[in-house]
This record gives sequence, structure tokens and C-alpha cells, in this order.
Amino acid sequence: MQFIFIGALLGAIFGGINGLFIGGLIGYAAGFVLQRTLIGGLQIAQAQLIESIFAVMGALCKADKLVTRDEIRAVEQMFGMLKLQGEQRNQARAAFNRGKQPDFDLDAAVDSFARISRGRGVLVQLFLQLQCMAVAADGRVDAAEHRMLVQIARRLGLAEADVAQLEALLRSATQGGSGPGRPGRAPSRDQLADAYAALGVTPQSSDVEIKRAYRKLISQNHPDKLAARGLPESMRAVAEERSREINSAYDLITAARTAQHSR
Repeated sequence: MQFIFIGALLGAIFGGINGLFIGGLIGYAAGFVLQRTLIGGLQIAQAQLIESIFAVMGALCKADKLVTRDEIRAVEQMFGMLKLQGEQRNQARAAFNRGKQPDFDLDAAVDSFARISRGRGVLVQLFLQLQCMAVAADGRVDAAEHRMLVQIARRLGLAEADVAQLEALLRSATQGGSGPGRPGRAPSRDQLADAYAALGVTPQSSDVEIKRAYRKLISQNHPDKLAARGLPESMRAVAEERSREINSAYDLITAARTAQHSR
């Protein structure tokens, strides 16, 4: 509508009544072409994103030579998380199966994602979050899977420490201990250690330092802020899950410290 109005206005100024109609038609055509171009570009980007996510995921799940039922179930759940429908789900399954093949070029697939993300660190972090969620679905990250995660992270400009922190975040959120559905149960020593690592702090950190680290992570990963920085809407649920896990790690630490202080 804006293009029609602008075209008609310019046409009227320079060509009178005839120019008004001609300008309106030109504006309509320009708007139509631009809309189709933008929508087409978004569809291509979405298709490339799906291809990269699930092809790399297939390679990771096969890194330990066995794709478990838990991993397949986690991949299927991600279809819903990313709001994939119909042909998009078929594309994701096909990409996942390609990634499992012995001749799959992992580096090329990661480089393809790097071009899509264009240096947007948040998209890289959520991409790795999805990968780690898939391989951790069977309760652990195998050594071969960890090595491949580090390989992927380094190719995307991150370090092994970033992978370790992400793995700790997921373990902290999924292992036994206190939290939703487990009232009254004290966290295990390993789960508490993972919670500290997930926030990038240590048991020796002060309450103030822990709260500062928590607030920084929550601010960096808030879905609304990430959307304003260009996060695709399809990835919003992943950002929300990451925020829940950060909250869970912080709640676990504060509950453990409160219980310790009350003794």
C-alpha cells in the first residue's frame, strides 16, 4: 500500500491525473516484486538453516557409531520446537539422514551455517544448544560426540570452554536433584558443580558474583532481546529453553546456599 501511495503521489506531481494512475500501477508492481523477493529470501534462509541444523545433528548423533532411540525422539521433538510443518519436516529428516552418512562433509555443512549466521553469535550459541540437546538426549555426551562438538564450535569461532559450559547447563537442567517435579530433593554434588559451571562461576564465588553472572546470562539470552538482534522466530523456543535452563541452574545454586546457611 505504501508503494502504491508513493507511486501515485509522484505520478500526480509530475504527470497530473494520468500520472496518478500510472504511478499507482508502478508502485503496486514495485511493492509486489519487493515483497516476493523478501519472502523468497526468507524462505531460502529458513531452508538453509534447517538443512544446516539437522545435517550437522545427524553427523553428531552418529559420532559414537550409534543413533539411539532417545536421540531420534529428541530430534522429532525439535521439529515441534522449531515449528516445522509438512515439507519442512521432510527436509529436516532428509538432512539428518544425510548427516549420518560416512561421506558427509561436516566442515562444509558448518561453513554453510556460518554463512547463514553471518557472525551473529547468539544464533551460533543456539545452534550449538540444539546440537548438544540432541546428543545429550540419551543421558550423556559421548567422548566422540564431545570432540565433534568442539570441532564444530571452533570452526564457528568458539572455544572448547563454550562447549563445556553448554554441556554443564544441559546436565544441570536434566540430572536428578531439586527442581520442578522433584520437591525436597537435594541436588547431587555433580549437578551442583554443573550449575556453577553453567553460570561461569565457582563454589568459591560470592553471592553477589553469582547473581551478577546470572543476570548477565539472562540478559544476553532474553528471547525478546535476541529477536530484536535478528533471531529468527523459529529459534525463539530454543532461546526460551536456554533461559529456563539458566534460571534452573541459578535456582539450584541459591537453594543449596540457602540450605547451607540455615544449618
